[in-house]
Amino acid sequence: MEELLLLSDPEVAVVSAEDDGEVIRIGVTRRSAGAECPDCGRRSNRIHGFHLRFPADLPSVGRRVVLCLRVRRFSCADTSCGHQTFVEQVPGLTRRHAQRTERLRAALAEVGLAWAGRAGARLADVSGISVSHSTVLRLVDAMPDPQPSAPSTST
Repeated sequence: MEELLLLSDPEVAVVSAEDDGEVIRIGVTRRSAGAECPDCGRRSNRIHGFHLRFPADLPSVGRRVVLCLRVRRFSCADTSCGHQTFVEQVPGLTRRHAQRTERLRAALAEVGLAWAGRAGARLADVSGISVSHSTVLRLVDAMPDPQPSAPSTST
């Protein structure tokens, strides 16, 4: 099942999978002992608590895929840090407060670049991804600007 997520982080483990015919739910957790504070960068192993996140992923076999991601909240080891606690992120999989995986986010942005808002949302819906046209446009708008190419000096 881990291969389906195409995770580049060996610290991520798939702990369960459930298919109810409409939605595939995949339980995911981190194997690492600690995490780095996003503010000061100091590593902490002091777990403050846990909570679940449910980011949507790319559909599979015509079914929606939702991750059940168990993330830990850590206490920052640096007492002078602005963050007293912080939640671990899974690189390449999630962003802070994101409702979609990075894979789904990138796919929707590409659909938006090719098809724009309403048409992109309709194409995504046919593919099994429920999204509004304004979300598709917002994802396109959040993409970095392309770097201009250097002018060629042909003689």
